[in-house]
Amino acid sequence: MREIALNAASPNKPKVGDPCNGCGVCCAMETCPVGRVLFMRKRGPCKALRWEGTQRRYTCGLVDAPGEYLRWLPAAWYRAAGRLVARSIAAGRGCDCDAAVS
Repeated sequence: MREIALNAASPNKPKVGDPCNGCGVCCAMETCPVGRVLFMRKRGPCKALRWEGTQRRYTCGLVDAPGEYLRWLPAAWYRAAGRLVARSIAAGRGCDCDAAVS
């Protein structure tokens, strides 16, 4: 059993296969393959996990604001980098986190 800390206003974790709602559980538990390479860590929380207070959900900073994490990347490539990361982590494909949350 592991304990993770998330914002109390975050949505409840969806069932596996249901659409992602930005609960943040997956990224708080472990780092995705992209984050493992960039941040050199396996366990979460991922350094790119961002709380979006106005949306009341978590997002991936590597998708939404790659320039903040990939400072060496030319600004003209930010959009393409965000799309590439989103594709590599299957963003928008549905929840793939099978963690039991209590």
